[in-house]
Amino acid sequence: MDIRQLNYFVAVYEQGSVSAAARQCCVAQPSLSSALRQLEQELGVSLFTRLPKGVTPTEDGDKLYGHAGRLLSQLQSLKASFSQPVARVKFRLGLIRALGVERMSQLLREFSNSLPGLELHLVEPDELCDARIITPQLLKAGEAFAPIWHDNYLLALPPGSPLSLQAQIELEEFEQLPLIKRTPCDAWNTLYPELVRRGIKADIRADIQTIEYALGLVSAGVGCALVPDFDNMQQRNDVILRPVNELKLERTIGLAYPKNSNTGPLAMLLQQCLQASNR
Repeated sequence: MDIRQLNYFVAVYEQGSVSAAARQCCVAQPSLSSALRQLEQELGVSLFTRLPKGVTPTEDGDKLYGHAGRLLSQLQSLKASFSQPVARVKFRLGLIRALGVERMSQLLREFSNSLPGLELHLVEPDELCDARIITPQLLKAGEAFAPIWHDNYLLALPPGSPLSLQAQIELEEFEQLPLIKRTPCDAWNTLYPELVRRGIKADIRADIQTIEYALGLVSAGVGCALVPDFDNMQQRNDVILRPVNELKLERTIGLAYPKNSNTGPLAMLLQQCLQASNR
């Protein structure tokens, strides 16, 4: 058993997915799976139950997670006790909502790890900040924009919805369709005016802000909602995802920063964003 195997195990446990853990650890999925099998063989137990979408820990997996977390934390403390003090560097990063927890966590972790002493403050995008992760529509004068991700939107349906039997959803099928409105949402800003233009009246059941609440209401059968096609969305079994025909429901997410700024932290963040865009 080695530290690498424990790090991989903790990543799989926390992500609930081998593929997501591999992305987090910046390692090929077969290599991570092999290390996990070796750890299970060495311990003589199964640590996870493999599911069609993701994994779930066994009782032995839960037990190992507690031990592994303490051990890795102690190792981190041991390393820190021999580290020389470093100057603190404050960096304020503005974030819009609904960026995707998994990919944003990976980007922020890599950014933090790349700069010893970084003190990262996450703020609203309209507050004073050194850089912002936003859509191009929110750019201000004097800002440059570096694209990171491109998202397409899908319609999330309750599993029992008759529309879930279709490959795609036509606009006329939004007539009296129970909908969860989520704002701000680029896809909603495209879809709703087109429905109004065509005289199609959807049945808006709720108006909320977060994707998590929207998906919870969809899963509960309250209505349907537009959501970005994040990787982890495909692993859910409590909602059905279908594309909407006739409209381009999409957005681009990127890093906005002052054109005349070239600080060390900003240069490093730009590099991390470039790497994220190529994954």
